Amino acid sequence: MGAITEGAVSGSLFLQSVVLGILLGGLYALLAAGLTLYFGVMRVVMVAHSAFLILAAYLAWWFRERTGWDPLLSMVVTVPAFFLLGVAMQRLLLARLRPATLTTMSVLLTFAIAMIIEGLLGSTWSGTQRRIRLPYSSSSFEVFGANIAVVKLIAFGLAAVSMLGLYGLMKYTRFGQALRATIQHPDAARLVGIDTGRIAGYGFGLGLATAAVGGTALALDATFYPSLHWHWIGPLMAIIVVGGLGSIPGAAIAAMVLGLAQSLLQIELGTTWAQTVFYAALFVTLMIRPQGFFGGRLAQRF
Repeated sequence: MGAITEGAVSGSLFLQSVVLGILLGGLYALLAAGLTLYFGVMRVVMVAHSAFLILAAYLAWWFRERTGWDPLLSMVVTVPAFFLLGVAMQRLLLARLRPATLTTMSVLLTFAIAMIIEGLLGSTWSGTQRRIRLPYSSSSFEVFGANIAVVKLIAFGLAAVSMLGLYGLMKYTRFGQALRATIQHPDAARLVGIDTGRIAGYGFGLGLATAAVGGTALALDATFYPSLHWHWIGPLMAIIVVGGLGSIPGAAIAAMVLGLAQSLLQIELGTTWAQTVFYAALFVTLMIRPQGFFGGRLAQRF
């Protein structure tokens, strides 16, 4: 009887971990989508992306504190604001970098931007940890023995809707076709009359807009503080490298696989050690397939 009970508990724990891994992977896919767009459009390594995620989380928290309304409503303002900020950053800062040293210099420039954002958050709201309290923060429901937190499901829903919207935009609109052409072959795109500079600005803005959505989703179920962005930049970089630099579908697949692996490893290793799966995957990818496991044809098709 004891063995049967232990087996049932183990099976329930495994199912719980699988569900959590899927939900976590969806959120990771959303958080990494912007990084993929930056690199795909301009070959820019946007170190400040995770800092913008934390900025969006703080703005959602501040919106909730000031108005008492659901923080999801803050995206009505933050998403277009981040889009415009992304366009401005690309045109006023990144477009001025020399093409020969763009990737290297973009790391230094966006590192400085990340430090500025962290400093502004600390000086405005101090370094105290913040958390958004909502009526449904502790709500959950059970499916086949697995407890699913409502906030995690909402975050996954935001990720799914955003990724599907991004896919539709990239696949079925003229702007998306121009953006894909710019990603795949900028010189050829210019030859057929595409204003690659303007498209790059919009692509960069689109990437930063995903940070507004991702940061808000992250704030629903996480404690955050100004320097938290350093915790996120490593895993997100690992996702886009494993997925194939410039491949949005590749990044989504890598995010789901690594999110699921992290969740399953937590059963045996605990939360801290389980996160090393991102760095192990990054190491293996760079050793075996530097172009990423899900790039190539997948990147070209999207």
